[in-house]
Amino acid sequence: MNRILLASAFLLAAMAPLLADELPSALPASAAVSPAPKTPAVKLVEPHLHIARSNLAGHARIALTFDACMGQADERILSTLVRERIPVTIFVTARWLKHNPAAVAVFLQNPDLFELENHGENHIPAVDTPTLIYGIASAGSPQAVRQEVEGGAAAMVAAGIPAPRWFRGSTAKYDLSAIGEIRAMGYRIAGYSVNGDGGSLLGAAITEKRIASAKDGDVVISHVNQPTHAAGEGVAKALVDLKAKGVQFVRLEDVEDLGDDKTTE
Repeated sequence: MNRILLASAFLLAAMAPLLADELPSALPASAAVSPAPKTPAVKLVEPHLHIARSNLAGHARIALTFDACMGQADERILSTLVRERIPVTIFVTARWLKHNPAAVAVFLQNPDLFELENHGENHIPAVDTPTLIYGIASAGSPQAVRQEVEGGAAAMVAAGIPAPRWFRGSTAKYDLSAIGEIRAMGYRIAGYSVNGDGGSLLGAAITEKRIASAKDGDVVISHVNQPTHAAGEGVAKALVDLKAKGVQFVRLEDVEDLGDDKTTE
């Protein structure tokens, strides 16, 4: 055993110069690699939007808005809207339009109920600085923000939908410069005052409670593209709850509104 250990020691000693030739020389302290600079934090806003109140006891005025991001149409919600004749504003992406022609046909057959507006081309957050929002990469430049907005509008017109006047970006978050860019394109930007379904991730009971709690002048946001999520059941029930309370439902195009962060000025 001692002979084996001794032979190994001699072998390592002989190879040391060869190994040294294969390894990079140590850098002097002055050449040490500095840590990569941190990306500056992007200031984001999530604008609020309210509509003109009815100021009539027992007849609150509420605007229901839905995002159709990707995925399929939630028939639980759409069938309730049509059956109960409830007018709403739906923000659609080009991607959703492509995969849901039957739902689009229902929209176009009921122009008194459905106001269709722009949710973008590929559901990319309308932020002109690179960042992540809920794990989604932002557009990252003014040019990419413009493409997201214009691409969504072009897909809507191609589907036979009137040219949109409102825009709501993915995640409903923006930086102030992007808001200015979108407003300069002629769009009002749709915030909200009640988050109905937490991005369609809430349970049915809490979703129903949130939406049914909407008050005079509120703008509710929910989703109509997640038919397998429990939230959709809560949305459908809340619509019936609100109607039973005597709520006056309006679309954004039907009433005056006020948004903060210069989104509607």
